[in-house]
Amino acid sequence: MKTLENFNVRDKRILMRCDFNVPLDDQGNILDDFRISQTIPTIRYLIGKGAKAILMSHLDDPHGKVVESLRLDLIQKRLIEQLGLSVTKVQDCIGKKIEQSTLDMKSGEILLLENLRFHKEEEEGNLEFAEELAKLGDIYINDAFGACHRSHASITGVPRYLPSGVGILLEKEIEILRKITDKPEKPMIAIIGGKKVGTKAKLIDRISEVADNILIGGLLKKEIEEKKIALKYPQKIIGPLGKLDSLDINPETVNLFKEKIAIARTIFWNGPLGKIEDSKFAQGTTEIAKAIIESKAFSVVGGGETVEFINKLGLGGKFNHISTGGGAMLAFLSGEELPGLEALR
Repeated sequence: MKTLENFNVRDKRILMRCDFNVPLDDQGNILDDFRISQTIPTIRYLIGKGAKAILMSHLDDPHGKVVESLRLDLIQKRLIEQLGLSVTKVQDCIGKKIEQSTLDMKSGEILLLENLRFHKEEEEGNLEFAEELAKLGDIYINDAFGACHRSHASITGVPRYLPSGVGILLEKEIEILRKITDKPEKPMIAIIGGKKVGTKAKLIDRISEVADNILIGGLLKKEIEEKKIALKYPQKIIGPLGKLDSLDINPETVNLFKEKIAIARTIFWNGPLGKIEDSKFAQGTTEIAKAIIESKAFSVVGGGETVEFINKLGLGGKFNHISTGGGAMLAFLSGEELPGLEALR
């Protein structure tokens, strides 16, 4: 795969796929802008090199229709705040008028396209739609790791029509996640919380090949037992002590998990260990987060709920790497091919 350094971007229109799919509250306000902030280095690089940056993303799921509350106006505002630069936004993401807007751009300018999912063709992976998008750029850069597990038009279609490469964020994500799967410093532990064992059994099996222990939450352990799921390395699995359906891990479990964390040199964490949306049941997960950052381990954390939680605690900057991918990260670590990465090869 090519990186930004493989291209001369000066005076070129760089069509950049971002992942600005941030969580919103009931009033449509941004709850956490982590995914926006992580894309800033690539945008700054492009502007610094005299490129014309054309940013595109989806937001939530408007089911192929225009939903006023899901326009990217708030994203535009947050980008302006974080970049300290002017960002122009257009009212659609394809069409002659939009194409002309990109042709009228000067070097160093930034243009934000409207929500890609206002067109059903985006999620369908429609190649005609991808070709229309491709008319807006001279070079395509994918910096949307969180969407790379989807075969959508802006992810897998556009690279068919333009010279393509990865942005700074996507390059960093691949490099660090490979560090976990290929040659992690030992001992390595993985902490897997949340629920839906159907989506996590493959991850547990794959990561068990390199990890010394997998610490799992109560709901996962309960599902594994109830559904009689056979894991490849059951001897490496350590579950909570006490009731598996409790809303938080108990102090005995916290101490058990802390013992493993203290001696680890590599830690991967995905998924909360309690019902963290209720502060009464967030204590266990909070203590585990603090134990990880106090350890000497190289720490990687991912998953929207977990990332939002540690950012609320003000601990986000204390982990070695926070992944912007949820499903994409789980798929990558489970050994699956990501369509978005395959399209760039």
